[in-house]
Formats: sequence, structure tokens, C-alpha cells
Amino acid sequence: MPSGLNTGDSAWVLVSFAMVLLMTPGLALFYGGMVRAKNLISVLYLSFVSIAVVTVVWFLYGYGLAFGKDVGGAGLIGWGDWEFFGTTPSVLLGKIPLFAFSLFQLVFAIITLALISGSVANRVRLGPWMIFGVVWITLVYLPIAHWVFAKGGWLNRWGVLDFAGGLVVELNSGIAGLALALVLGPSLRFRREGPPQPKNVPMVMTGMGLLWFGWFGFNGGSALTDGALAVNAVANTMMCGCVAMIVWMLLERRRFGRFSRLGGTTGALAGLVAITPACGYVNLFGATVIGIVVAVVCTYAVEVKTTVGYDDTLDVTGIHGAGGIVGVVLLGLFATGKYGSPTAGLFYGGSIALLGKQIVAILAVGAYTFALTFLIGKVVNRLCKLRASATEQAEGLDSELRLG
Repeated sequence: MPSGLNTGDSAWVLVSFAMVLLMTPGLALFYGGMVRAKNLISVLYLSFVSIAVVTVVWFLYGYGLAFGKDVGGAGLIGWGDWEFFGTTPSVLLGKIPLFAFSLFQLVFAIITLALISGSVANRVRLGPWMIFGVVWITLVYLPIAHWVFAKGGWLNRWGVLDFAGGLVVELNSGIAGLALALVLGPSLRFRREGPPQPKNVPMVMTGMGLLWFGWFGFNGGSALTDGALAVNAVANTMMCGCVAMIVWMLLERRRFGRFSRLGGTTGALAGLVAITPACGYVNLFGATVIGIVVAVVCTYAVEVKTTVGYDDTLDVTGIHGAGGIVGVVLLGLFATGKYGSPTAGLFYGGSIALLGKQIVAILAVGAYTFALTFLIGKVVNRLCKLRASATEQAEGLDSELRLG
């Protein structure tokens, strides 16, 4: 056993890795239950191939770009740490194996790419999607992960707080989904009928159950320890998801006179998104307020697409983009300064500086993600026909897979 290894922390991080990996199949079911049968297998594949594509990129060079030694001290990108084919599992990072930390960070990258597919479901081709995934992870995800998560990243050094990926995963995927949706344009059925309704509610709820389960590893595992910090993150995750679910349902009842088939589930998802950046830094009161606010904000955010006219098919921007913003901003108000970071928010005796930094981080990550994703989408679509043709969309994208 390597000297300095904490077996309890290592076990928790490895279990969390497996829990977060399960979120991508859960997301596949969640998305798959909301599309027509002729696109079901295609939508499932978009999530599953993200696992394979991102894993290969991650171990070849991705980890080194995200967590390697900062290049030139600018805090923009890492370099080095390409040793995964030559190192051993006994090499430690702190008190846990380097492999365990790398595997845990890998699944964050996987779920981020898979999330984007929901914005362009029913109109993106599988092969070009894999090409898009390689380029997007390399040019968008890895730099942002370095900015926020790596000790040398400029946002990390500046004091921006993001416990488990509100900027890196949630806002990043939401804004990327918006950019790609604008590149590909609306699907054939957009505006020809009402908002898409789930075609298989049990499948959607099964997927949501797996996502919720995995979120405890997503947030709790980000503590990198099995102690009090992880417990706080898990408790806040549970509370915020439940509060947002109830508030969403009450808002639906008040606005429309009834509950929708999937409103409560969507509300819970919004709560889990918003608590992600804050879960290790706030208390249960903060988690409750975040759950209330995100339910209100996202209830209206998901309706923007029909007003403005962009086709965010499965509301990635309205839930993950808007929810990520809510969580990152409110963290600047409700960080207690007692848990994962000594920096307190405005409502707990801190200065307004933290809130300002959180807002600047949102603007920086959002602008970078949108610009690069839009450019990557344009190039891949031009060279590889990322958008399915009208004929392919009418037939259903499952026909592309030639399944018997």
C-alpha cells in the first residue's frame, strides 16, 4: 500500500466515479423517453458514444490539458502529465491515487458532452457527432476545466467558487447547446406542434432516477474525501432537488390549473443543476433558497425558445444553462465560509467581491463556450454534414444505424 494513501477517501472517489458514469446512461434514458420512437436508438447512442469518445481523448491528452502544469502562468491551459500509459495505480495525488482522481474528472467531461446532444436531438447525425465531440472537448471543455478546477487556472486563482461544475458542466453544456442549436437550425417539427411531450414517461422517470442517484456522487465525490464536506454536499443536493420539484409543481398548478406529465421531474432536475456549484459551500437554508429561485427561473427559461425561435429540443439551455447561472450567482450570496471554502458570501458577512467574481466567471465561460461551439459546429457541419437532412429527419434517425 502506498505511503500516505487514505483508503476511505480513495474508495469514496472510486464509488463516486461509478455513480457519475451511470448518469450518462441515465441521461440517455431521460432523453430517449422524450423523443419519438423513430429517433429513440439514435438519441441513446449520442450519449453512449460520448463515453467512448471522451475517455480516449481524456487518457491520450485531455487530463494533461485540463490538470497539467499551467502554461506560462497565464491560467489558460495545462500541459504535460501524459504519463497514464507509463505510470502505475500506486502514484498518489494527495491522499488518493492519481488514477482515481483522473477517472472521477473524466466522467464530468463525458456527461457534459452528452448533455449537449439534448439541444439538437432528432436532427444530428451520429458519425459527425463523434467528430464534433472530439473537437469540442479539446477546444472548449478542457480549457474551461483548467480555468475553474485546476489550481493554476485563472478563475480558480482569482477566487471563483464552483464546487462540482456549475460553470464547467452545467453552464458550459447549456450555452454550448444553445450555440449548436443555432448552427443547425430548427428541426422539421419545430413550431408545427406544441412543445414536445414525453413519449415514454416511465423511461424518462427511470432516467431521472439514475441521474439523481448519480448526482450524489457528482457532488459528494467532488469533496475528494468521505468526511463532513461530502456529507454536506450530499444533504444540500437532496434538499435543493426536492424543494425545486415541489415549487415547480406548485407554479404549474397556479399558472395552468393542473400538473404536467413531467413538470415535477423537470423541477427536480433544475434543483440538482443549481445546487451543483454551491453544494459544498452552503448550508441547508441556502440550498432551500436556491431550490425555490431556480424553480421559478427555469419555469420561464424553458419557454424562451418558443418566443425567440431557437430549437433547444430537450431544454438543455433552459435547465442547465439557466440553472447553472442561478447556482453560481446565488453562491456569491449564500456561501457560509465554514465548509469547503473560507470565503463567505454577501449574506454571511462576506464582501460583494465574491458575487462580482461569480458573475464575471459566468460571462467569461459563457462567451468562450458560445463563440467556440458556434465556430466548431459551423465547421463540422460544413465538412461532415452534422445536421441530418430533411429526408433523414422525416424517416427518423434510427434508420442511420441500420438496425435489424
